[in-house]
Amino acid sequence: MSHESVVPGELGDPAAYAAEVPEPGAVTIVVPTFNESANIRELLHQITESVPSRLPCEVVFVDDSTDDTPEVIHKAAQDCPFPVTVLHREEPVGGLGGAVVEGMKAAGSDWIVVMDGDCQHPPSLVPELVATGERANAGLVVASRYIKGGSRAGLAGSYRVAVSRVATWLTKSLFPRRLHGISDPMSGFFAIRRSAVTADVLQPLGYKILLELAVRSRPRGVTEVPFVFQDRFAGESKSTAQEGMRFLRHLVGLRTASPLARMIVFGLIGLTGFVPNLAGLWALTAAGMHYLPAEILANQLGVAWNFLLIEKLLFRERRQFRHWADRTARFALLANADLLVRIPLIALLVATFGMGALPATALALVITFVLRFVGTEALVYLPRRPGRHGKRSRTARSTT
Repeated sequence: MSHESVVPGELGDPAAYAAEVPEPGAVTIVVPTFNESANIRELLHQITESVPSRLPCEVVFVDDSTDDTPEVIHKAAQDCPFPVTVLHREEPVGGLGGAVVEGMKAAGSDWIVVMDGDCQHPPSLVPELVATGERANAGLVVASRYIKGGSRAGLAGSYRVAVSRVATWLTKSLFPRRLHGISDPMSGFFAIRRSAVTADVLQPLGYKILLELAVRSRPRGVTEVPFVFQDRFAGESKSTAQEGMRFLRHLVGLRTASPLARMIVFGLIGLTGFVPNLAGLWALTAAGMHYLPAEILANQLGVAWNFLLIEKLLFRERRQFRHWADRTARFALLANADLLVRIPLIALLVATFGMGALPATALALVITFVLRFVGTEALVYLPRRPGRHGKRSRTARSTT
């Protein structure tokens, strides 16, 4: 990571602002950027105009750009009365959410405000976010478009409005307890105490870092401040269909964080595997193959289907612990061993315990399912070992 402090400066004396913002009065503004060069100068101008007069601040840009955004930040920051830092990541691990986590780790103030780099989040609200958090003794203050005084006016077109509504409804339905008191979990504009950030437990994917924070490590005390979502100053929205798919994968990952939830989803994925299995069996027997070898081959279609879904939806964050070929071989071995274990187990239940064939088969299915889930989690997707964190992104830090 390259670190550039583009503008030297002091955070200032918080006591000078005590009348308006309770101690502590310093804030780090974290701005994740991806090809936002046309917006940088305006954003820094707005921060200069609205924030330093009320509380001292520093700005940390975490940049994944492929254009000249870092150079533009350097030039624009020369006129700023506060420190500006650029962290340029060579590998954008975790997307914009991962960039925010990097910025939080680099923050030097008690309060961290996260906002976008396209000027849709008004910097004039930064002092109010911090002051509200101090007055309410909250750990998280969300700028919401969906409470009285707020507006989503800057969302371009009815399509984005509809997507925002559906995403908000879906997330609040999936996490009613964790998101209680948060009307706008899709907001990218919020303030959080640095002491409330548990970066080690975060696994960001895409740009919805507030959702990640609220679900995995909900800070003590949450309050909201209304804000009007502004029009983008320049450039185009980064909200694409690909980001939408990443968001859905992120939701699944968050929802299946507990072992019980993972087991349920594992079972549902297993049920869907009957479709390619039966389709393959029908095609092979229709082609003249005997049903026994046809069933063995068709079973591999179901195994492959299940493996792909489990890879994409259930154990995304654990795939780095083994090579894909190793994971594939282990999963196939466990899935096929299920057939070898189930038949002797049914015979044992019938002969030794006097069970009927139907209940014995049902119990054997439950037992082998649990064993298959435990074996898949432990032998295919090993948990992270202490001191081994997989591949890290290299980041360049530049400070002036």
